[in-house]
Amino acid sequence: MNSKILKVIYKKFGDCFIYQKTLMNIPVIWINRNMLLNIMKFLRKGKYSFDMLFDLHAIDERFRNNRDGLPKSAFTVFYHILSFNYNDLMIKVSLLDESDIWLPSITNIWKNANWYEREVFDMFGINFKGHPDLRRILMPFTWKGHPLRKDYYSRATECDPFNMTNEKQYIEQEALRFYPEKWGMKLENNNQDYMFLNFGPNHPSAHGAFRIFLQLYGEEIVDCVPDIGYHHRGAEKIGERQTWHSYIPYTDRIDYTGGVINNLPYILAVEKLANIEIPERAKIIRVMMSEISRINSHLLFLGTYLQDLGAMTPVFFTFTDRQKAYEIIESITGSRMHPAWFRIGGVAQDLPKGWDRLIKSFIKYMPKRLNEYKLAMMDNAIIKKRTRFIAIYNTKEALEWGITGPNLRSTGFSFDVRKHRPYSGYENFDFEIPIGNNGDVYDRGIIRIEEMYQSLIIIEQCIKNMPEGNYKSDNLFTIPPLRKKMMYNIEDLINHFLQVSWGTIFKPNESFQMIEATKGINSYYLISDGNNTSYRTRIRTPSYPNLQHIREVIKGACFQDMIAHIASIDFVMSDVDR
Repeated sequence: MNSKILKVIYKKFGDCFIYQKTLMNIPVIWINRNMLLNIMKFLRKGKYSFDMLFDLHAIDERFRNNRDGLPKSAFTVFYHILSFNYNDLMIKVSLLDESDIWLPSITNIWKNANWYEREVFDMFGINFKGHPDLRRILMPFTWKGHPLRKDYYSRATECDPFNMTNEKQYIEQEALRFYPEKWGMKLENNNQDYMFLNFGPNHPSAHGAFRIFLQLYGEEIVDCVPDIGYHHRGAEKIGERQTWHSYIPYTDRIDYTGGVINNLPYILAVEKLANIEIPERAKIIRVMMSEISRINSHLLFLGTYLQDLGAMTPVFFTFTDRQKAYEIIESITGSRMHPAWFRIGGVAQDLPKGWDRLIKSFIKYMPKRLNEYKLAMMDNAIIKKRTRFIAIYNTKEALEWGITGPNLRSTGFSFDVRKHRPYSGYENFDFEIPIGNNGDVYDRGIIRIEEMYQSLIIIEQCIKNMPEGNYKSDNLFTIPPLRKKMMYNIEDLINHFLQVSWGTIFKPNESFQMIEATKGINSYYLISDGNNTSYRTRIRTPSYPNLQHIREVIKGACFQDMIAHIASIDFVMSDVDR
């Protein structure tokens, strides 16, 4: 009850909730189903209103062994709501009976709950009464079962061999057929016949396996429906079968343009569970490598962004610069695109000799290139004509849809997790947060360039202030002992054997960590049940809400403006579908 918001809820609703103690650094409360709508409305529009529905998902509690002090529950739905003025809040609702798993929809309170509720329905089979269009979102419409339930198989070897007959192929293709009436679209209106167009799922400007159903009148977009799920690989399900260490390489693939940044929120959440203190050298190495990866990702965005607008040359320049970033990443980590180099307790190896000369050369070279990008590309009259005041949304709309990162900051709202909720030592760095003015396609492009300048400033500070010391913690529960010790000490040998063959076991608890990833806020919510694997791994990605917002912002625009808007979002489908 030390939290201000808990006192406010208690004063308004009385003793209606149960407080759960976790390692998440935010209050977690359990409420009854019949209280959900009232509390959500109060938290949305009351005196202490929250700014964003950050996440919404579920937990299958039926096989959880360590639930001391928690309410009885077969399935739990949790709502993470975010505030920029005070602490966040997680609300959990317990569903006791497997045959009666439903909740009222909160789509009328938080717009971006739409896709999240659909995903919970898809993955767990939980119904949301009052939802405007409750259907599967990641799995095919013909799919049987709910993959994130604990009694659903997690490996191909646990199910029958896959066989695609002609009959099954016809059924699957027929299920993908788009019927406008089922999505609330009219075939005609006032003697005007509409054209319906499939954009994707294999279109260069779709940036991956992503489809949009378009309702067109000439070149004007009357309505559209984004359709995701073609890239779903079950990353959260995999997190429940891999050991804490062996899951690290899977995090690389969530946003395949982000490199080691993807490791960081998972690693930090695990370190909270393990109560590990990280050496200062490891923290700064992580920051430095993360910012190099951020520049690498933003360069990819810039090249493809301009290419989608019709400028063919820039992508060759940006990929040339990305190669220089990759040379640094490869020299330090041994890999390029998916280093999986961060470790629980630190990093995989210490920095090699000469690391500073390579990075100094890079940060000396890049500012001039960024100046050229601004002058030759973003100051180009044609680019400005295609991007200024196109696909505009303001801060209020961005927060309603859960948009974070550069796309939120383009509206003029200054929020960066590195600055406002610092992690891994970011509080010790001096840098600025670029913000936009109009929240349009142009601002979303120019902000990435400005952020690369700031990343170079952070990297330079890392070089100047890199401390001596260990590059990883000496905690025996998370870091395997050095081989030279293992060969001469029986205790180190046993510890190494247990960690490699069985995996580290953490005490039952829950942890959470958000970071400022390349495309917005990325977070991991982990539950340990006293085992060598995570009981529940929830990954909240920034690209997911950005695509949900397309339908709202692009209605009434021209088709070519939609291409420009999609280019400005900066998403990858692995970050959406997981």
